[in-house]
Amino acid sequence: MTIKIVTDSTCDLPADVIRKLDITVMPLYINIGDKGYLDGVDITRSEFYNNLPNYEHHPTTATPSIDAFKEKFEALADAGADQILTIHISESLSATVNVARKAAEEFTRIPVTVRDSQQLSMGTGFQVEIAAQMARDGKSMADIQAALDDVMPRTFVTAGLDTLEYLKRSGRMNVFLAGIGSLLQLKPILTMVRGVPGSEKVRTTQKAFNRIVDMFKKNLPIERFALVHTNAAEKAEEFKRVIKEHLPKGIKVFSMDITPVLGAHLGPGAVGFAIISEKEIVI
Repeated sequence: MTIKIVTDSTCDLPADVIRKLDITVMPLYINIGDKGYLDGVDITRSEFYNNLPNYEHHPTTATPSIDAFKEKFEALADAGADQILTIHISESLSATVNVARKAAEEFTRIPVTVRDSQQLSMGTGFQVEIAAQMARDGKSMADIQAALDDVMPRTFVTAGLDTLEYLKRSGRMNVFLAGIGSLLQLKPILTMVRGVPGSEKVRTTQKAFNRIVDMFKKNLPIERFALVHTNAAEKAEEFKRVIKEHLPKGIKVFSMDITPVLGAHLGPGAVGFAIISEKEIVI
């Protein structure tokens, strides 16, 4: 039985992990003015973030089509897949998983299972990596699903933003804004647990940094960890230095520049982390 794993470009997994585990990635779309780009294919992250403050029209994002998903499924079936598991960004943030569901309903050649990761960025990425490793090891679909059911309530992503400006501009992730208000000078902190977007507001960058450190410590011990940021690697490394003593010895640490599809809403300078804790998440 050959199970192949599909995800979307918001998962933020490193390219070497994607290659090693033979993960298929569906790119989302970034529209800048009258030009469209495939996320992770047609535009680099550094290029996007360096230009983001100066775009005449704020970038918009879009999901892949049903037909695009079906083409990927067909190619995997042609390559010998017996089953497909496709895992995507939370439906509270994007329609991607619903498009995948419609494609799976229409594709009847082999079974396609669709999962909402209830996460974003490396919160999704961790689940995709686990699923792909288990598939490569010959585990059944039932075993993979059970493992993902176990880690989902223990998965957490948070980030402190430099400004509310880009969330305001985008209009697509305003689900995060409900608990913040409208003062652009606030330093918002976004959280994601079990498909529920949350937000907090603090007055200074240092307070935001301290609060993110606090959330990290509350959820120790951890099994997996990644730094996530939007073109702010140095700030991310500063966070790592502060919490380094609490990381398990030998743990693999990713430091990921968040995909432009999410960065268009977050803006440059955001810093946070993704974890899988050994216990259910506490904020």
